[in-house]
Amino acid sequence: MDFYNRKKKLGDILIDAGVINREELSAALEEQVINKEKLGVTLIDMGFTTEREIALALHRQLGYDMTSLLGISIDDKVIKLVNDGILRKNLMIPFEFKKDNPGLLRVAMADPLDMVAIDDVEIATGLRIEPVIATPTEIAATLDRYFGNAEVRAVAERYTRETQVPREAINDPNRVDIESSPIVILVKTMIEQAVRLKASDIHIEPLETKIRVRYRVDGILKETMGYDSSLLNGILARVKIISGMDISEKRKPQDGRLSMIVDRREYDLRVSIMPTAFGEKAVLRIASKGDLTKDKKELGFRVGELEKFNRILQNPHGIILVTGPTGSGKSTTLYTALSELNREEVNIITVEDPIEANIDGINQIQVNPKAGLTFASALRSILRQDPDIIMIGEIRDTETAQIAVQASITGHLVVSTLHTNDAASSFNRLIDMGVESYLLADASVGIIAQRLVRKLCTCKSVRYTKSKENELLGLEPEARQAIYEPVGCQLCNGTGYSGRIGVYEIISVTDKIKEAVSNRENTNQIKEIAISEGMTTLRENASAYVIEGLTSLSEMMRITFNE
Repeated sequence: MDFYNRKKKLGDILIDAGVINREELSAALEEQVINKEKLGVTLIDMGFTTEREIALALHRQLGYDMTSLLGISIDDKVIKLVNDGILRKNLMIPFEFKKDNPGLLRVAMADPLDMVAIDDVEIATGLRIEPVIATPTEIAATLDRYFGNAEVRAVAERYTRETQVPREAINDPNRVDIESSPIVILVKTMIEQAVRLKASDIHIEPLETKIRVRYRVDGILKETMGYDSSLLNGILARVKIISGMDISEKRKPQDGRLSMIVDRREYDLRVSIMPTAFGEKAVLRIASKGDLTKDKKELGFRVGELEKFNRILQNPHGIILVTGPTGSGKSTTLYTALSELNREEVNIITVEDPIEANIDGINQIQVNPKAGLTFASALRSILRQDPDIIMIGEIRDTETAQIAVQASITGHLVVSTLHTNDAASSFNRLIDMGVESYLLADASVGIIAQRLVRKLCTCKSVRYTKSKENELLGLEPEARQAIYEPVGCQLCNGTGYSGRIGVYEIISVTDKIKEAVSNRENTNQIKEIAISEGMTTLRENASAYVIEGLTSLSEMMRITFNE
């Protein structure tokens, strides 16, 4: 590292790279006096730049190497060179020895100009350090991967040592409402790890001999940690405190909510606690506004489906339904549709249970049955609020279904969700709920059925189909089609999959379908009409993803088992 690089400041580097201007730097420096954060963090929080832009600017202006830590495998000899406390404090991680110089340790750093951090590692290792630039998020995730479980286990052991008292005393709320206490750190670390693993849910489960912690990643639950049963009351007391529950109540189910910032991004967590045979079980569902309000092109619509989706959204009135099981991405599709429709001249009102993400410019109502605010009662009031578009979180009962259909006929666009296996069965589900078939036919403009499939990681392996598999994929019996299977690597945590994508079945309600609905035709007949008019089924769209190598045959079968 030359003398010039040691003296140059981050603000000047970013200005020279064209990432920020002088006014933005001045504003960030003023804010930095108040928030006491590093300059890079302040610039990102103020929206002037991103982690990636800062990393690229440092790489180009200073000439340091830049690396991606995603999926990287670090040798034990390297990872054990430095105490994880030093690495966490300075947001850095050693990842390899220099190939042509084993006495030089390459260390991924968010801030390669931090000479104090470099000196700390050089003293701890007795080696010379070569800084390599990486983003803070990737460094934090990699630290979690290599040290996370050990850190959590150490905190759990510390808590056990500090509570060498009868189990009844562990439930004392005063023991856990201190920010530096082990149990507070334990719960906070548990949530941070789940967020960095892109988990949607955390399950804290009391078993007969231990506490099991599982994360749901890409729709699949996986055990990540086990604790001694003596920690249960302390963990649950902390979870109850931060989510606004009654910590003394152990016999009844409770629901709560909390917000938490992880890596400068805010996450909402919905918490449910339920008494079980061996104690209370907690499930924390993690949601982020950014995850729910995506660009519609990111949802996974194929070209034909995206065009249909756009046409359906252009209707000024009528009812649009999104159907599928729990966890199939219905809320994301609805929020994406609302964001698309959200304009100054449009009054959008939602009634939800719960509100999953706050969207600027949209009036959102939280259902509260205890106060008499149900979906049905809220809908009646909404109609007096001069709405253009109404979003109903879920149609659960006859009254809500009837009011929703009536509202869509009287000049409003209504969007909602329904639990059905496919698009065609939605009509008969609403008729069974008591909606008149002729009203439903008149009101309906589009039905979207959806599922989520896991995407194969880049570590996938290729093989060729057998005759029975060709039949499932809609191919000729003798076809020799290349398809891919999951393998597992560091990048995907050994699962073989990374991320998910939507699979859709869309019915644009035409005159023929309206007539069939009005005449109470059965689901199969409606489905046949929709297919004859160009609808692609869930199975066909999932098959296309298998043939393209995006997902596996087993994933296709998992989401289309009933077809």
